[in-house]
Amino acid sequence: MQLHIKELTTKQEMLTQFHIMEYLYTNLSLDKYDQYLSDMIPHKYQQVAVFHNEICVGLTGLWSGTKLWSGKYLEIDNFIVHPKFRMKGIGKMMTDYIDAKAKELNCTMIVLDAFTGNFAAHRFYYNQGYAPKGFHFVKILNKEGLS
Repeated sequence: MQLHIKELTTKQEMLTQFHIMEYLYTNLSLDKYDQYLSDMIPHKYQQVAVFHNEICVGLTGLWSGTKLWSGKYLEIDNFIVHPKFRMKGIGKMMTDYIDAKAKELNCTMIVLDAFTGNFAAHRFYYNQGYAPKGFHFVKILNKEGLS
């Protein structure tokens, strides 16, 4: 299988791969995605995509920031592998790329959120060396605004 990885840094590059985002967020519209990207990109948001020939089969967002307890970190956001391409090493390809990027940026750690019921994701992240450090609490204020 011919795979290559690419960083997506412009809104147009990200919008072009909207179809893969729909595997994770079935209620997300292209317009809402466009609006969110307009808010996110100025805050160091970018994406990493894996392509099979010219078709995007894996995608994740990345943020970097600094917190008092951790120093500089890299955050994985919305980690998606096309269902027909799972169990083919694409997820590992993306986490290996992210590991190298975090080291290049001198980050102390890589962080991510995984929904509590997503046991397949938990197993994958454990196998990649991730472990839970705490709880991510949420208080939903507008249920209709969720993707």
